[in-house]
Amino acid sequence: MARHGENIRKRTDGRWEGRYKTFDENRGSYIYRSVYGSAYEEAKEKLSKAKLSLVTTAAGERQTRTETGNSTTVLFSQAAQEWLAEIADKRKYSTYVKYETVYRIHLAGIIGFCQLSNTAASEIQAKIFDHLSEAALSESLQKSICGIANQILVFANRRYSVGVPTLEKPGIKQKYKPIRTLSKAEQARLLSSIYGEPNPFKIALLLCLYTGLRLGELCALKWTDFDLKNMSLTVSRTVQRIAAQDGMSKTILLETAPKSEGSKRTIPLMVEIMELLSRLDQGLPYVFGGNKPLEPRTMQYRFKKLLKAVDVGDRNFHILRHTFATNCIENGMDVKALSEILGHSDVKITLNRYVHPTMESKRKQLGLLPDFYGQILGHVS
Repeated sequence: MARHGENIRKRTDGRWEGRYKTFDENRGSYIYRSVYGSAYEEAKEKLSKAKLSLVTTAAGERQTRTETGNSTTVLFSQAAQEWLAEIADKRKYSTYVKYETVYRIHLAGIIGFCQLSNTAASEIQAKIFDHLSEAALSESLQKSICGIANQILVFANRRYSVGVPTLEKPGIKQKYKPIRTLSKAEQARLLSSIYGEPNPFKIALLLCLYTGLRLGELCALKWTDFDLKNMSLTVSRTVQRIAAQDGMSKTILLETAPKSEGSKRTIPLMVEIMELLSRLDQGLPYVFGGNKPLEPRTMQYRFKKLLKAVDVGDRNFHILRHTFATNCIENGMDVKALSEILGHSDVKITLNRYVHPTMESKRKQLGLLPDFYGQILGHVS
């Protein structure tokens, strides 16, 4: 269907539909509402009036609370709605989508109706902790839920002076699962296929094995990111598919800055990689996508297809990054240097995830002891 302007489209019945997002107090979450017109201009005018009504109503509610000094009637859902609006203006769109999704799924229905006062913290915390204990959630998601709840409370305290203390962090112990990597035999089969019949996709995989790039970073690469003189690659953007907020589509492909400041980095490249990459340059901006970023799902699909062809089990694309990092450690690379190449915000992340020598590496290191002890014995005698 044709789409014009601000979320306005022509329906199959001939009418024009304009959609806008509002907050449903009964549900404690966002919903979409529609206005209709026989012409595009009519739908646009109705949509503008509906949005203006939302802004006027919200402003009136804030003014009423200020005049009456009634801060105890502020609901958690009301503070959350205004906090999310502030986040949408100040943070990356992908960050807003993440926060809005976590709030809608894990907080709105649980504590959206809670009134904010200096006695509300214990009730809010109990409800959140009950939810965390009942749901099988990852440690990362549990931290996100509590962190977002606290950010909303900080916002409410600043905006309405409700005096609600932030929540205690749940007893979540950080656990690092054993990193899965490709075995030496699997790497050999994969590399044989890459070098035996190189193509743009296989060269992309090889670049990951030499740099540890994340999937989104790889798909967003432009030729301008390469410095031929200094033989280096600068990572300055990523691409990811995220949930759409316009109500017209489920997801969109979004190009943004990397996930953190540490992810913006410059990586040295080997001559071999530069020579292979130079064969792909056809004068288009993106290295692997041509006129636009490459769809990450396409790269993931091709990767799994190649793994099957070389008799390697089903693996996620991220295993290339883990394999690269593990290979670097086993070959004696300095951990700080590796951390910067990977774009980790803290070297501790690199240490905790990758500095776990294999049995083969441990045996090799222990094998040096006889000579070492022999030197001690010779020195004493």
